[in-house]
Amino acid sequence: MTLLPPGMPKGLDYPACSAGDILAGTARRHPDRVALRDGDEALTFAELYERALRCAQGLRERGVRPGDVVALLQPNSLWFTPTYYAVLLAGAVVTPLNPSLPPAALRDQLSESNAVAAITHPSVLDQLAASGADLGFVVEVPATRAAPAPGSAPGSAPTTAPSWGPTLPLADLLAAPPAPGERVAPDTLAHLSFTGGTTGRSRAVRIRHRHVVANTLQMGCWRGAALPRLDDRGGMYLEQVPEAVGPTTVRLAEGVLLSVAPMFHAMGLITQSLCTAGAVTVVVAGRFEPARYLTDLQHRRVTTLAGSPALFHALLAAPGIQQAELASVRLISSGAAPIDPTTLARLGELFPNAAVTEGYGLTEATMGLTAHPPEQDAPAPIGSVGVPVFDTEVEIRDLVDGKALPLGEVGEVWARGPQIADGYHGHPELTEQQFQDGWLRTGDLGRTDEDGWLFLVGRAKDMLIYKGYNVYPVPLEDRLHQHPAVALAAVIGVPHPEHGEIPVAYVVPRAGTAPSAELGRELMSFVAEVVAPYQRIREVHFATSLLLSAAGKILKTELRRMHDTLLGGSSGAGVGPRG
Repeated sequence: MTLLPPGMPKGLDYPACSAGDILAGTARRHPDRVALRDGDEALTFAELYERALRCAQGLRERGVRPGDVVALLQPNSLWFTPTYYAVLLAGAVVTPLNPSLPPAALRDQLSESNAVAAITHPSVLDQLAASGADLGFVVEVPATRAAPAPGSAPGSAPTTAPSWGPTLPLADLLAAPPAPGERVAPDTLAHLSFTGGTTGRSRAVRIRHRHVVANTLQMGCWRGAALPRLDDRGGMYLEQVPEAVGPTTVRLAEGVLLSVAPMFHAMGLITQSLCTAGAVTVVVAGRFEPARYLTDLQHRRVTTLAGSPALFHALLAAPGIQQAELASVRLISSGAAPIDPTTLARLGELFPNAAVTEGYGLTEATMGLTAHPPEQDAPAPIGSVGVPVFDTEVEIRDLVDGKALPLGEVGEVWARGPQIADGYHGHPELTEQQFQDGWLRTGDLGRTDEDGWLFLVGRAKDMLIYKGYNVYPVPLEDRLHQHPAVALAAVIGVPHPEHGEIPVAYVVPRAGTAPSAELGRELMSFVAEVVAPYQRIREVHFATSLLLSAAGKILKTELRRMHDTLLGGSSGAGVGPRG
């Protein structure tokens, strides 16, 4: 914590309040500040709070009780955030679901979370009906620019007969009076958030209000040079620490975030609370479309960009990016997966006034565990995902016996702090495996240096063993991304009869680059120049795209499955030597 600017404490005092109190406090302190923009539509913080209270009362009038679970099944739009807060202000529990889930997976997650109702969007209504979900009622939000309606008109009946009660327009809930929100204790359940499922079936993580409040403050105060305060009615807001404000600090009530991260995912979900606490205007962009993204960025004088490496790879390849006016951006934050240093450097060149930072977290930690420290004179070490944020401990432990490893050695990342979740809903045996004595076993592999910087080298399940040597994918992927012909790359382990496993790369070439055996050999030589012999990539396969999770992570489980299906598990189907 010595890396913090002047005036900031080593730890925070966390108010005993709920996630809904964050909106209440900011709405009273910054009532006329625009909270959300979606095309020509906008809501101030006062309007956002008022609509959330009306919707909460509408839910209560239709039988939703404290502790009930309500699913949010929506793409990003103006209405995700008001309905998110409405569920919490009703004393209920939010389970945010991926709107692109197929019906069978959707049914499983609705059943696992015991949802009694869902708030959805016209574009998802058919999927929800096809799932056969057993729900009391469904609320349909209006279409917006960020989330347009499908071909049929909003409110039209789905082609599959729904198995629930009435389907109500959001306007019916908003017609309710704005009654006060339920008083919710900090230890009350707030979210049942499903993991990304990158290494197996998704599980619902139990996240309480105190976890949401803690992680909101850990991340918001870390970058925002601010501390939490309570108003006379128990609402929470942030107050700037003047001596901690630096050249790249986005001041309270001045930030503008261009939002593309899925709001149902941990990063997007907690970013809502971060933006609310900091009175940040969120410009909801919907799906990433390069031309529109650049137009919104410039027209709205955006100060903050947040997303995954996949988004930033696409942004750097967007036509017109070199000519765009990008001086308003003060902060670029990459998360969801490690980003290669070459991409970070290119972002720094294109955005002259921005601090380009990386962080690390996961759903089981509510969202964030580490971040690059603010306002530092010296650059962050290349490849680091930051240092632990307020009141967070990180240890590197042996994969087998769980004992702490010496500084610099690679092992599993364990973490402890006030944001660590309560475990997996309905899975006590899995909870016991991953949550031990207040510590979370993240399943990620990494190392730390003497200053506390964390460096990730991959998922424990992604590590491969070549001739008895441990090989980690991330350093190999970082090297591939340095090659001018590579747009996106992933490295997986493939079984080999003699060597155990071999490193195999899947590469998406840059636009205008033709894949060839010669290019494959060039890429293998390019990596071999900087790694030990046992780390060399043994095959390169080219693809037009790589399957990504909603958060922008490459789905390596699916990539390995695809390799086995297409190539029969053979290690001889790629370009280059196999020895």
